[in-house]
Amino acid sequence: MTIEEKIEQAIALGKTKASDILAERAEAHTRRAAALQANQKKMKLSITVSPAGAAASEAEFQTAGFLAAAGDSWFDYPLHDVLKLLEDDHGYNVESTAHKGDPIEKMAYTGGQLDDFARKLEKIQARGAVPKAVLVSGGGDDIAGAEFGMLLNNAFSPIAGWDDDIVDGVVNQRLLTAYVKMLTTITDLCQTMFSEAIPILVHGYDYPVPDGRGFLGGWPFPGPWLDPGFREKNFDNNTPEDLQVRIGMMQTVMDQFNSMVQTLPAQPGFTHVRYIDLRGTLSNHLTDYKDWWANELHPTEKGFAAVADKFATVLASLP
Repeated sequence: MTIEEKIEQAIALGKTKASDILAERAEAHTRRAAALQANQKKMKLSITVSPAGAAASEAEFQTAGFLAAAGDSWFDYPLHDVLKLLEDDHGYNVESTAHKGDPIEKMAYTGGQLDDFARKLEKIQARGAVPKAVLVSGGGDDIAGAEFGMLLNNAFSPIAGWDDDIVDGVVNQRLLTAYVKMLTTITDLCQTMFSEAIPILVHGYDYPVPDGRGFLGGWPFPGPWLDPGFREKNFDNNTPEDLQVRIGMMQTVMDQFNSMVQTLPAQPGFTHVRYIDLRGTLSNHLTDYKDWWANELHPTEKGFAAVADKFATVLASLP
C-alpha cells in the first residue's frame, strides 16, 4: 500500500469518526432537551451581543477571540503552558481537551480528546461565537519515552546513530497518518457546526537537550524521556562533548518530524491548516539552554512565553 493510499484511508477514518461524534452529540442534545422540558426549576438566560462600536451591555465581555485546542503537555503543563499564556498574556479564551502525556496516536484513534472536543466547540457556539482557530499539538510523546531506544542503533555498532528505516516509519507513516485522521475529524466537526473551515494551527517542536532532567528533577515525577534510551544504546552523557553529540542527533530527528508536520497543509482538503515552525525559539546551546528548557521535553516559563508569542503572531494574521 502506498503512502497516498494510507492517507486516503486516514481521511476516510477521520470523516467516519466525525460522523460518529456528531451522532452521539445529537443524541445527547435530545436527552438534554427532554431533561430541561421536565425540569420545573430551569433557568432562562437572555444574552445580547453588541456589534463593535455599539454601547456595551451591562455585563461586558472582551476577548481577542475563541480558540479550541487538543494536544499534549505543551498545551497542558503545570503552572504555565502555551494555552494559559495565550489566555493571560494575549487575551484569548481557550476551550481545550489537551492532556499531558497523550501521544498523537491516542488522540487520533482512542477517542477521548476528539470526543470531548465536540463539547468544547459547543461551548464556543453557545457564546454565539465562531472559533478564530483550532490549535493542535502532538507527536513528541510518540517519539520520546519508554520505546525511544528502539529508534537508535548502538553507539558501538558500525551503523551507530538513528535507525533511518524505523524513524521514517514512525514519523512519515505512523505519525503522518494519525495526524491526517485527527485533522480530518476536527475539520469535519468544525465544518458541520460552524458551516466554514476553521483555521487549524499545527506545530513541530524545537530542539530539546537530552541531559537526563525530568519534571522537577525526575523520579518520582515523570522523566527523563530521552536519556534512558541514549544510555541503553551506549550514547553516554559524561562530558559536554557527549551531550553535544546527543544534541546534534536530536536536531536531526526533530528536523524530520518538522518536515512531516510541514507537509500537512498540502494534504487533500487541508488548505485551512497552517504550520508553525518553532525551531530556533528555544536555545539548545550548552551555555544557556536551561533558561529555556525546564527539562528534556518542556520549556521554562520564559520558553513557553516565547512559544506562545509565535502562536499569537500567526493568530493575529488570521481574519
